[in-house]
Amino acid sequence: MGAGTIREVRSTAATRTVSLAQARRIAVAAQQLAAPPNPDAAPAGRAQLRRLVDRLGLLQIDSVNVVARAHLLPVFARLGRYPFEVFEQAAWPSRSRDRLLVETWAHEASLVPLAVHPLLRWPRRHWSTAAAQRLAERHPGLPERVLAVIADSGPLSAGQVEKVLLGASAGRSGWWEWSETKRACEALFSAGLLGTAYRRGFERHYDLIERVLPPAVLAAPVPDRADAQRALVAIAARAHGIATAGDLADYFRMGVAEAKAAAVDLVDDGILEPVLVPGWRDPAYLHREARVPRRVAGRALLCPFDPLIWTRPRTERLFGVHYRIEIYTPEHKRVHGYYVFPFLLGDRLVARFDLKADRAASRLLVRSSWLETGPADEPPPRPAEVAAAAAVEFRRMARWLGLGAVEVADRGDLWPAVRTAVAAAGPPEPSAQHSEGPEPPPHVPEAPPELAEALPPEPLPGGAPARTSPAAP
Repeated sequence: MGAGTIREVRSTAATRTVSLAQARRIAVAAQQLAAPPNPDAAPAGRAQLRRLVDRLGLLQIDSVNVVARAHLLPVFARLGRYPFEVFEQAAWPSRSRDRLLVETWAHEASLVPLAVHPLLRWPRRHWSTAAAQRLAERHPGLPERVLAVIADSGPLSAGQVEKVLLGASAGRSGWWEWSETKRACEALFSAGLLGTAYRRGFERHYDLIERVLPPAVLAAPVPDRADAQRALVAIAARAHGIATAGDLADYFRMGVAEAKAAAVDLVDDGILEPVLVPGWRDPAYLHREARVPRRVAGRALLCPFDPLIWTRPRTERLFGVHYRIEIYTPEHKRVHGYYVFPFLLGDRLVARFDLKADRAASRLLVRSSWLETGPADEPPPRPAEVAAAAAVEFRRMARWLGLGAVEVADRGDLWPAVRTAVAAAGPPEPSAQHSEGPEPPPHVPEAPPELAEALPPEPLPGGAPARTSPAAP
């Protein structure tokens, strides 16, 4: 709500109850996981990717490549196999006008649809803001010099920027270290002055934001803080289907109080409905577009950074599963494994598997297999059924990654059934795709935005109408 706006707000007290089973089905359907991809369909393309990311609102980026990059795996879980080139050209194209996604800070480092980017331009508290201030104090002029180098020669990696700066300052040893240059690049990225033109070996290559974003996005008006937060919460609510204020806040990493205030406004606008879910301490909000299916036929391997499960308390509330990523846990203290995928079957998380792509030997390794008991008041899943369904997904994933075999290690309480099911499923069908994906093409800067015709502004995404503050009396 814009500053100075005075409106009568309707009551946000919940008037109906949604069962926990219904909440699970709502959440799974909202995340586009209500049914597995059609195995006989052609590989997904740019149009399907656009529709998916517009619905999810963002994809988290992470450098871990044990199976595939974190941003690739949620797309596969929902769309099935797709060429890596489709994603590369959507996120890091050679021409800005071909871009569908842009890197920014959202739910940690993320790729967001272009329409979301203006909603994230208002000043937000972030670790890099304080780091940029300290950097400017220690090395006056460094951010400006980095920006000038990239303006002249971009796109460049932080290491390439460093080489240019050291060459220009020969004989001035101790001026700053490479880490300071990287911090300067990240500070300028966080401030919205630099963007990621492309990645090579997952290393960012920075360029001026006006050469990364299409002109129409650069020209889009930036909503005020309250309107931007309302739009972001609307996107999060549509992606969740049903969620508490804390869940909504975590999606784009904003304050819970801010997310709750935005949710109250969205209730007033009829976009959200307050509801109660038995067993949840906090009230929930149901998006007006959320489906309440009688059943869902979900079947997907969910990477640790999948938006269905990345808010761990919500995962426990919805599915009765305590899930934590164990990458940073010493090996002898790990319970389930290094890179563990919860397995969605129907509307429940029924198992978890520690997976690794052994690219040298062309194998998908199932390093451990564990059955989940789930909620105490529901019957436990049947091991043979879980194993058979998981074997289908292992085979599908291996084919997408271009791996020729699935091998099951003897660790966990489900591995005998999984090994039997994998043997019965047979080897994956051959595929030429490799999980690293192609190198991006050279970046070709486009004409400056003032030479391009800007498109008229669009309504805020997520179903949240922009509000205009009345003039002060």
